Amino acid sequence: MTPTPLARVRIQLDGQPVNVAAGSSVAAALAARSPGNSRISVTGENRAAVCGMGVCHECRVLIDGQLRLACQTLCQQGMRIETVLDPGTRAACSGAPLESHDDTCDLLIIGAGPAGMAAALAAAPSGRAIVVVDDNPAPGGQIWRDGPAVTLPDFAKQQREQLARHTNIRLRCGTRVAGLAGKPGSSALLLEDARQGWVQHYGSLILCTGARELLLPFPGWTLPGVTGAGGLQALIKGGMAVRGQRIVIAGSGPLLLAAAQSARHAGATVVRIAEQAAWPALLRFSGSLARWPGKALQAAALFHPQYRGASHVLEAGGDGRLQHVRLRRGRQVEQLACHRLACGFGLVPNTQLGQMLGCALNAHDGLQVDDLLQTGVPGVYAAGECTGVGGSERASIQGAIAGYAAIGELARATRLAPRLARWQAFANTLRRHFSLGPPVLALARPDTLVCRCEDVPQSALAGCDSWIDAKLHTRCGMGACQGRVCGAATQALYGWRPMPSRHLLAPTRIDTLAGLGLHDGHAPAPTTTRCADAADSPNKEPQ
Repeated sequence: MTPTPLARVRIQLDGQPVNVAAGSSVAAALAARSPGNSRISVTGENRAAVCGMGVCHECRVLIDGQLRLACQTLCQQGMRIETVLDPGTRAACSGAPLESHDDTCDLLIIGAGPAGMAAALAAAPSGRAIVVVDDNPAPGGQIWRDGPAVTLPDFAKQQREQLARHTNIRLRCGTRVAGLAGKPGSSALLLEDARQGWVQHYGSLILCTGARELLLPFPGWTLPGVTGAGGLQALIKGGMAVRGQRIVIAGSGPLLLAAAQSARHAGATVVRIAEQAAWPALLRFSGSLARWPGKALQAAALFHPQYRGASHVLEAGGDGRLQHVRLRRGRQVEQLACHRLACGFGLVPNTQLGQMLGCALNAHDGLQVDDLLQTGVPGVYAAGECTGVGGSERASIQGAIAGYAAIGELARATRLAPRLARWQAFANTLRRHFSLGPPVLALARPDTLVCRCEDVPQSALAGCDSWIDAKLHTRCGMGACQGRVCGAATQALYGWRPMPSRHLLAPTRIDTLAGLGLHDGHAPAPTTTRCADAADSPNKEPQ
């Protein structure tokens, strides 16, 4: 049966007309042209999206005059995209009235992945005013990310449908938390979407901010064509064409197999899956899956003949973009020609917002919570991967517990404890069998860039003894991603613990900051037009 052709939209990419599948991300459109870059780095290198989920900021471009992330923006008919950014470039005025937002709610949920959706649905029958914020174009998080030709699981569809049926749930996709708002200790966050910013006041808060990939530096990792393993999945779901391409996947953990499956289904040839864990650990992990039969069946279905244990990436090479990769397996080194390399070395909980609010961390660098998912900050709960990496099942149960607890349904929350314990045991098993070995922590050479935003090489960090020292002397962590990539990498490599920002989480438009005082007194968002400043000006205050 011939597949139904996808609808197309026409966009302008650096002044050239391009037709793309409706629902494609801008990052997918950029990847389709050679060499696939979205920006030029501070030292003149081509760069492209590496995380695919709004973390690395490598794909920031001007979209209709606004500086936005290409991986988080869907292509629309007539959209204008510019990738060559003059440092003095400013956005044009939109000339359209801005939307008015309800700036108060009873329960604010940050993140619309499995945990966030479960929390909202658990709390919804109370009738309280609930706002769910997510920076993705649609709910579902990374595991249920939508896109052209993506078939969502039935459970994910049901969750979306249930969210839509509750009139007391306001879902705000394409919206991110810019930072804190109001006076210290006040229950208010500064939010921003593609057009404007506003202050959101809340009664209770549930953090479902998920996790991001741990991306470790190695020679050639900044070449266009090199992404995270989850980043490859996100870009393929966003419409990036990989049919006929040769793809190498390397790193550690089950995400490698999931990324390989996404690539195969999209028509690519996976020429190698290099897992750094040794075979004895992999066999022990496989044997332990008897406790979770569904996971055992899933692993069997995902297994690929090109899967290799005790193998890791050494170097990516190419002229302006990826052309080949070198891998080590035991004492042997092989070089494979490929179009794409996807590397993921595990996941890191997204705790920055929680830390800014005063929440403590647990032993696994997630947000510390009690049995009812309460943090140490009154009125603030946390659920899902931000409390520690453990999979969508654990995240959904935690989300439900937090949702019930936030509305005072403590008995219903407590009844979910046995189910949570089962999936927490699975999370612990994953952590134990896929811990990173010394070889992958020693891949970077002196000239290998560690900070992608500011192009800081490893040699520049040699004389530093802490994260703060590195920021003060090298600008490491002071770029657009605010240390989310290099901060996690230096913690893994050197044991440095990045300090959270004090006020802002990411580069924020000047007009959003200028309007902060207007919203602080519960005043509605303005409905006048404004001219946004697209200058790339992250929070560069040393922490």
